[in-house]
Amino acid sequence: MELSGDQEKALAALLVWHKDPARPPYITLGGYAGTGKTTLIALFKNELARLNKDLRLAFCSYTGKAAQNLKNKLREAGALAARDSVSTIHGLIYTPLENEAGQIAGWARREELGKDLIVIDEASMVDGLIWADLLSYGIPIVAVGDHGQLPPISGQFNLMQAPRLLLTQIHRQAAGNPIIRVSQYARTTGVVPAERYGAGVVKYLKDDPDAQERTGELLEGWNPETLILCGYNNTRNRINQFVRSSRGFEDPRPASGDRVICLRNNHKKAIYNGMLGTIERITKYRDDWYEAEIQLDEREKPYDGLIYAPQFGAKTGVNFTKDRKLAMQGDLFDFGYALTVHKAQGSQSRRVVMFEERFKQMDDEMWRRWLYTGVTRAEQELYLFG
Repeated sequence: MELSGDQEKALAALLVWHKDPARPPYITLGGYAGTGKTTLIALFKNELARLNKDLRLAFCSYTGKAAQNLKNKLREAGALAARDSVSTIHGLIYTPLENEAGQIAGWARREELGKDLIVIDEASMVDGLIWADLLSYGIPIVAVGDHGQLPPISGQFNLMQAPRLLLTQIHRQAAGNPIIRVSQYARTTGVVPAERYGAGVVKYLKDDPDAQERTGELLEGWNPETLILCGYNNTRNRINQFVRSSRGFEDPRPASGDRVICLRNNHKKAIYNGMLGTIERITKYRDDWYEAEIQLDEREKPYDGLIYAPQFGAKTGVNFTKDRKLAMQGDLFDFGYALTVHKAQGSQSRRVVMFEERFKQMDDEMWRRWLYTGVTRAEQELYLFG
């Protein structure tokens, strides 16, 4: 396989780092969409296996979908062995604790992992607490992520702020991908020209006579493989109401079958800011709380617990960090048909419908990151409205 110049340099640097007995505990690799990060990791793994056939690797990612995508790509490259594992980060380092009913009551950190090297994909999503747990095992780590994206949803920790190794050259195979073309405009100029880039990849201007009609069609045609992105919470709430209405939900309160998003990390329950799921069961509990069972996309067993009722459709998020009494009682969810780009960082979807909305306080760099992060959530179709 022909490598780009920066891929060759990065592969050589990774091998030197791994062979060095005095190496730092981790190394970071940043790469834009289309630069071949996964290809490089597969080549790195195969080279390590050639040097040491007994090496045990743990590949992991922040979300279940990203982990599955990584697994498929590694298999295609012949880079997975029986002794290797591919999972979410949480599945790698925590083990579930079940109650008598077979429900997950909490999670405990594993004492040992039995691995010689950890490779983290989508590392820009890792928060400080999980990173500290990962480092505590003393296993060398390769952290791979897109350094062009927005910083993590919450907190000051940003693993991909200044990667040691960088991939910036777009691969020939990716250069013809219309979503990659749009992402390059977003990342370099912050302006995506209005045109049809390919089948299912279109940028509309607000005054385009077709834009209004197309917007309605796309929102009414929402399905779980559609991700609707915007900037303002007011826009998100209006879209959520529109989609719910078009799906036959007349009551403004959440109901069984509603799509929801988690808005706050709860490591004990293994739920994270930005996780999407579908309500299986929901009943009024007391005061401002529902008791709900939610099938999250990233987990086999559903979440079961108390969720805060006033958050649904609220103009702003409830600050559980300041109100510890509320935080101790339950968790934060909201309708999840439309998301802000910040909340969608760990997600990807076959179809993305995105509305460009720039905050006044955004400088040009932050706007480019916002736009780039949003368009790179799309796997096959992207409908962008200026």
